[in-house]
Amino acid sequence: MQIDSLIEFTNFKCVSMNKDVVDFEYCSFKSVNRTYQYISTKVKVFKVSLNSIKVNFGLHQQINGYQPFLYNVTFDGCQFMKNTKSNVVAKYFYDFIKDITNLNHTCPINHDVIVDKLSSEAINSRVPKVLPFPTGNYMFQTYWTANDKYHAVTKIYFCLL
Repeated sequence: MQIDSLIEFTNFKCVSMNKDVVDFEYCSFKSVNRTYQYISTKVKVFKVSLNSIKVNFGLHQQINGYQPFLYNVTFDGCQFMKNTKSNVVAKYFYDFIKDITNLNHTCPINHDVIVDKLSSEAINSRVPKVLPFPTGNYMFQTYWTANDKYHAVTKIYFCLL
């Protein structure tokens, strides 16, 4: 039995917890048609440089609210950018955005960060055709910490068809 699964974005939310350090100029979800959707964001960095960045991401499945599902990973973003092979799971997800972002160097981060048009089509072309995931609604959530303080949260909502 072969299962062909497709990802379809349903929403994208971004929240700055400290607007003196970072804020979102835009955080957009566009649905061109049923098969082509994309998300984009631009994070304004107000502090001169961010030298210590930690990222936590998790995949959540909607079952009576969003419950943790499969991944909950925390890693040092600065060390990861020095050697992207150091964390296989983080690299897998970074590879989705590496060609459409300017976040492609080690710390310090002293400029705005852009992710431009991450499409569901691009994800579907990289995700294996046979997935052991059940169909349903999911959320991919990231927490961004700089200098040991939470500064931003992003949430990508999607359904697996």
